[in-house]
Amino acid sequence: QVQLVESGGGLVQPGGSLRLSCAASGIIFRLYTMGWYRQAPGKQRELVAEITSGGSTNYLDSVKGRFTISRDNAKNTVYLEMNILKPEDTAVYYCTADHPRLVGGPDYWGQGTQVTVSS
Repeated sequence: QVQLVESGGGLVQPGGSLRLSCAASGIIFRLYTMGWYRQAPGKQRELVAEITSGGSTNYLDSVKGRFTISRDNAKNTVYLEMNILKPEDTAVYYCTADHPRLVGGPDYWGQGTQVTVSS
């Protein structure tokens, strides 16, 4: 019943840009902290960015100034604008939903979308 569906991934050259989207259903979207995680081959999964119901944001140090997370509660959608992309950004990017009253990490995960940054 709960679904998080990512889109917008693909192949881009270093220095390029991509915009990821995540459409949520089955939750009261406005109540959740929404986030983006990523996982590259051979590396641990890491939190890239998150945005609370009040609009507060938090970013991984390596993407600060390059990535922007935003949300549109009317569309039940969260976005990740990625600029000045680097090969190190190559990973599968996952959308997450985290209810603020529940502990233990994100409550829901999307299936992921591949981002590849390469010449």
